[in-house]
Amino acid sequence: MARSGLEVQKAVIKALFMREIKTRFGKYRLGYLWAVLEPAAHLLILLTIFGYIMKKTMPDISFPVFILNGLIPYFIFTNISNRSIKAIDANSGLFNYKPVKPIDTIFARAILESFIYVSVYIFLMALVGLLGEEYEVNQIIDLVMAWFCIIIFACGVGTIFMVIGKTFRETEKFLPILLKPLYFISCIMFPLHSIPEEYRKYILINPIVHAVEISRESVVAGYSSAGVSMWYLAFSSLLTFFIGIVLYEFQEEAMLTS
Repeated sequence: MARSGLEVQKAVIKALFMREIKTRFGKYRLGYLWAVLEPAAHLLILLTIFGYIMKKTMPDISFPVFILNGLIPYFIFTNISNRSIKAIDANSGLFNYKPVKPIDTIFARAILESFIYVSVYIFLMALVGLLGEEYEVNQIIDLVMAWFCIIIFACGVGTIFMVIGKTFRETEKFLPILLKPLYFISCIMFPLHSIPEEYRKYILINPIVHAVEISRESVVAGYSSAGVSMWYLAFSSLLTFFIGIVLYEFQEEAMLTS
């Protein structure tokens, strides 16, 4: 019996996912465990460097919990976006097979990055909990929804730049430069309420800020961010993803031909 288009796409994405993780981590001695250890080590270094300083300026909240719930959503967004733009070149030989489409490579990479950072988040949150840091996961649905939205947002941005990048190769260099300032304007290292109120409305245009602050509200009792909205995060994520899909539909044939 012939499989439906959705079943074929699911099989393709699964195969691309396994290929991606084997290509990226299969060559290391620690194997697939390195997928979690690499970003975990990065985050632990940041916690060590900034932990003491920030604990003095933010005595009312666990800094490791605060920073983890800022860095993880940010890294999910930047890694999916950056890897999406290079997805076509990395898998160009596979497009000779009719079922494999460029959009499938983005989905496969997005699933892998999400799996990696969710695993890192669970591992590090458990670790800081064992070390005595206090937190309480009291809004698990909001946490999951915020992360799901940031993944959709990242896929949208990645798709847009992937399509544009096939015409203008310089885009591959431009996107990482564009994403760098987001580290400083996405409330990664500071809370939203520390920004003067007259400037806060401009910061809140950035969907990543909403994902970060909702993550913190979900695990820190009493933490609240005025102006943060799940609806805005969901709307901007879906709109960006929709724009990316529309651009992709118009250019899919040209990308495959090129």
